[in-house]
Amino acid sequence: VRMLAMSAGLAAESNHPLSRAIMTLAAERGVAPVTVEDVREHPGQGLEGTVDGTPVRLGSRAWCGLGPDGQDPDAKPGHLELCLQVGSQKPAVLRFEDALRPDAAAVVERLKAQGFRVEMLSGDRVETVAHVAHRLGIDDFRAQWSPQAKATHISALSAAGHKVLVVGDGLNDAPALAAGYASIAPSSASDAGRMAADFVFLGDALRPVLVAHHVSRRARRLVFQNFSLAAAYNAIAIPLAVMGFASPLVAAIAMSSSSLLVTGNALRLRLGKPGGRSLPPLPKTAATGRGTDDRNAA
Repeated sequence: VRMLAMSAGLAAESNHPLSRAIMTLAAERGVAPVTVEDVREHPGQGLEGTVDGTPVRLGSRAWCGLGPDGQDPDAKPGHLELCLQVGSQKPAVLRFEDALRPDAAAVVERLKAQGFRVEMLSGDRVETVAHVAHRLGIDDFRAQWSPQAKATHISALSAAGHKVLVVGDGLNDAPALAAGYASIAPSSASDAGRMAADFVFLGDALRPVLVAHHVSRRARRLVFQNFSLAAAYNAIAIPLAVMGFASPLVAAIAMSSSSLLVTGNALRLRLGKPGGRSLPPLPKTAATGRGTDDRNAA
């Protein structure tokens, strides 16, 4: 109980999904968080503070002095870890079973079918990342990467001519979200992640990623259509006006009509339903729950 109370005291200062999981567990068991002073969050490592003058840390194995990450023989595939270190005591290990977002696998499959190359960049252990990547059907993944390593990788892809869409929800994802050509974060993401993202969506499902891409492509087509309509109008109307065939009344009616035409064409975006033929409904999946901090699609 004391370990959970102290972990909750540190976790209360973070929006990391594992921190929220600790807070939820403490609330379910009726455990009040211990007051932790001078709490500081170190992206990619963990949290630290003091309790009655004793330093405490909550984070990775290496951050808590328990050896390199990924060196725990008792860890199971798919499990995530946080370690709690109180003073000079031996760190305690907290294990979490990772749960995918309800439609994560289906969204990845749809992105791949649309021609996207999907990668997963994570700060978690290799075994955990490999397990989750296999469940999602992602062949290209990186594990135990720092926030800066993620951002550097995104920048390298951009420099190679790729337009990278980054999806992430953690504090560690903020640099990568900022480095992407476009970026999306859920409303549950950290403040830094939401600020760095171009789009923010509600709910636990990842379907809004597909919706954003679908709407963006349709909006781009409509913009080019409106440019074409405006160019065609000017190509016809200007010569007629120069030759004197258009009176002021006719010119005014023609100008108003062209404005109404492009406005009406732009409003066609509302007619496209993401559940329609161009974006069919996603299949139901057996996975449930909320994703973890570093589930990025690049």
